[in-house]
Amino acid sequence: MRYRIVHKTAYSYSEPASLSQNELILYPRETAHQQLLQNHLAVVPEPQYRRSRPDYFGNLAQVFMVQQPHDSLTITATSMVETATPPAVAPEATLAWETAVQRLSAHQLPEELEAFQFVFASPLVTVGTDARTYAAPSFPPGVALLSGAIDLMRRVHSDFTYDETATSVDTPVDQVFENRKGVCQDFAHLTLSCLRSLGLAARYVSGYLETSPPPGKPRLIGADASHAWISLYVPELGWVDMDPTNNLIPGQRHVTLAWGRDYGDVTPVKGVVMGGRTHALSVKVDVSAQT
Repeated sequence: MRYRIVHKTAYSYSEPASLSQNELILYPRETAHQQLLQNHLAVVPEPQYRRSRPDYFGNLAQVFMVQQPHDSLTITATSMVETATPPAVAPEATLAWETAVQRLSAHQLPEELEAFQFVFASPLVTVGTDARTYAAPSFPPGVALLSGAIDLMRRVHSDFTYDETATSVDTPVDQVFENRKGVCQDFAHLTLSCLRSLGLAARYVSGYLETSPPPGKPRLIGADASHAWISLYVPELGWVDMDPTNNLIPGQRHVTLAWGRDYGDVTPVKGVVMGGRTHALSVKVDVSAQT
């Protein structure tokens, strides 16, 4: 599949801002199953300083600074990507989850050492007794790692309700567990908490998902939104993506933007502004298949 993605972020200030400095993660990654064909970033007003750099996790970050008075700021990232469906994996053929934990703890192979950093708690993903208790029914002794993870994904999808009004970007995992409501970011953080509580390595993935309109309804331009899912490290196999919000293994309709420990590592737009007083924010994302 080939997709054109337009991610537009607009700020409107009640008073002129004198300076705005931002870091953006808005360019999709190159992966084994995804190719970045084109990308373009437009910032209005034109920044006086701008550069690109890879972050710690290999995501491409754009850094810019507007050093003149401005009462609005518009950031538009346009990308063209080509995706392919990852090879099918037999979950029951993966090694036992306890063996995976032992392998990660030993981290004798370079790839297992790299994955080991995703075993621990992070600023937005706690690791504790509640998460381990919730995960336990999916991971009885000896169960294949991916089989257990898929069952956990199914349970999260079944037990938690998608509700855009229930949480914010900094809602803790404990609150999501208590309220049983949230959005894709929350379900990803919750699933990460469960997996890491068992000693497994899992990372947060941000990206986009092509959405389909209801039957007979036109597709709404700009109605798509950023999406989030997780990726589990399976020794001898590598990283396997899982989407607990939709209870599926991501395929060619998922476009990977970035990955890290949690949402805080891959925030699309973050920065500081001097002046401006109050502001209004608008975010529109359009993911369109190209023929």
